[in-house]
Amino acid sequence: MGGAVMYDAIVVGARCAGSPVGMLLAKQGYRVLVVDRSTFPSDTISTHYIQQRGLARLASWGLLDKLLATDVPRIKQMTVSYLDIVINGFADPIQGIDFTCAPRRTVLDTILVDGARAAGAEVREGYTVRELIISDGAVVGIRGGFAGGEVTEERARIVIGADGRNSFVAQAVDAEIYQRVPAECFIYYSYFSGLRTDFHSRIGAREQIGIWPTHDDRTLVAVMRKIDAFEDFRTDVEGNFHQIARTIVPEFGEELATKGKREDRFYPMRYPDNYYRQSHGDGWALVGDAGYHKDPLTGLGISDAFEYAELLAGRVHEGLSGQRPMSEALAEYQRVRDEKSHSGFEFTCAISTLELTPQLLAVFRALGSNAEYAKDFYAMIGGGMTGEEFFAPERMAKLLGAQV
Repeated sequence: MGGAVMYDAIVVGARCAGSPVGMLLAKQGYRVLVVDRSTFPSDTISTHYIQQRGLARLASWGLLDKLLATDVPRIKQMTVSYLDIVINGFADPIQGIDFTCAPRRTVLDTILVDGARAAGAEVREGYTVRELIISDGAVVGIRGGFAGGEVTEERARIVIGADGRNSFVAQAVDAEIYQRVPAECFIYYSYFSGLRTDFHSRIGAREQIGIWPTHDDRTLVAVMRKIDAFEDFRTDVEGNFHQIARTIVPEFGEELATKGKREDRFYPMRYPDNYYRQSHGDGWALVGDAGYHKDPLTGLGISDAFEYAELLAGRVHEGLSGQRPMSEALAEYQRVRDEKSHSGFEFTCAISTLELTPQLLAVFRALGSNAEYAKDFYAMIGGGMTGEEFFAPERMAKLLGAQV
């Protein structure tokens, strides 16, 4: 039945949150087991954009050079537009990073898994967790196995759920959702050759299009619509997809139709509500989308997973090493995560309605004609400035006052 080894930590899920937290704990000398039901390389539903702050985390872990060696395109110019408003620009370097990118998850996740393994973590691919072991109310391990194989039992001082928005770990411990904002939209995306584009995100009338380059000379094109249009959209995905492109960005829609060649299927993303979930308890913690999730429109997911995996690894280290009680360390992890992510969560929920408030519309209009503030806007988008800093009343007064 297994169980001969007592692990310090077991991490369930090996993608953008799981492998980093496993890697960082292993680097501290802990005995770590990382399991995932997938094998790598493998894809997952994702528009896979990484902010500058996310790339800075990869650099600090020694993994950015490995990613850049895969010839992922560097994005150094961005456009966000709405109605007649066009905000062009890019952030100044953030933690030394002067570009962003959108690597395919087949590439990125494999680098992360290999990084965890190289750090000394034991990684089991194709391993499905079937239940948590709970003793006296505390999580003390997992039971699971490989397809067709025997069920093994593994024990650990903490079990970390990094297994996504449908987290098995979260369900098994009945982790409560304590803030929920209803989902507004759905997305369809695919990959096209024959296009040459920088990053462009344009919001139209109850619809949006996102365009950015990725591996293998492909361009990811994603369209978003309000969720009440989902059933109608599904009746003709390709036709509706191209219609949105032609309507929102006519010149690009024409290029997409005449020069673009679709190289993959259409991927639907019908996301659950935005939420914060209780992310720690006796013997367990949650990280990544398992703990909190927001609409993909603002592209925060991967960078958040990196940042809060690092935060959690630090707090778990404090608990495992006896520097402070584990319960206290994990409570601080959740508190700090919530404080740091709150402005991005609120901004994402607001803009993903695809119906800008009068206040946000005024800000966008001012940004379209103010290059310096546009740079700050992209610093917020890149993770170098918080929403509270960017939207601070005195800054907004100056920005909007300049339009008077």
